[in-house]
Amino acid sequence: MKKMILAAAVFAAFATSASAQQAAATPEHSFTGNLTLASDYRFRGISQTYRKPTIQGGFDYAHSSGFYVGNWNSNVSGNQYPDGASLEMDFYGGYKFEVMPDLNADVGLLKYYYPGASIAGVKPDALEFYVGATYKWFSAKYSHAVSDDYFGFTNADGSYYLDLNANFEIAEKTTLGLHVGRQKFKNYGAFDYTDYKIGVARDFGFATVGLAYVGSNAESASYTYSNASGTRSKDVSKSTVVLSLSKTF
Repeated sequence: MKKMILAAAVFAAFATSASAQQAAATPEHSFTGNLTLASDYRFRGISQTYRKPTIQGGFDYAHSSGFYVGNWNSNVSGNQYPDGASLEMDFYGGYKFEVMPDLNADVGLLKYYYPGASIAGVKPDALEFYVGATYKWFSAKYSHAVSDDYFGFTNADGSYYLDLNANFEIAEKTTLGLHVGRQKFKNYGAFDYTDYKIGVARDFGFATVGLAYVGSNAESASYTYSNASGTRSKDVSKSTVVLSLSKTF
């Protein structure tokens, strides 16, 4: 969940007195939607759109008890996810709760679904269990593969991704975001890598504009794909700057 550029924390921390006031005002049921346009779709540091632009969107339902479900969608490259609809659909659900003042936790399941796609006869679909925590400006999340097939690999259950983030308000409505993550593939060590990102986002009211530098130490040979005609290839792990325009409603 991804993602999306998916750089923000999935839940916020707040002080005890503020939490009590928030709980009193929080509706029993809430629905939100989101829409993003970006110059590239980077998932865990790797381009999913062959280093081309993306349009993304989704919706979330949350209950005041802490339970939630949601869906998020994005175009992806047919060069990387062949024979399908060039679409990623994510379905997730979980539970958020306060551990103590300023410390909140989140546990859930996330299904990545790529309709019709097949990579060398293997579906790229994946299922992960995740657990996360947020303390003030800092968040951490651990995602563990529970499906045998995992982003085009077989016998890869037990693969994992560790995600660390820090978000600071550096000016009014302006946030500095820092991220580092580690992707480990069980039985496919050549594809392991660390990714990182530093970005700035500003809320202008009508939308939030973001600018981020994204990179990784992934092996170029493992993440270079050819186009359908075989006339051109790209390293989709190559560092880049991503410009985004997003709106939550």
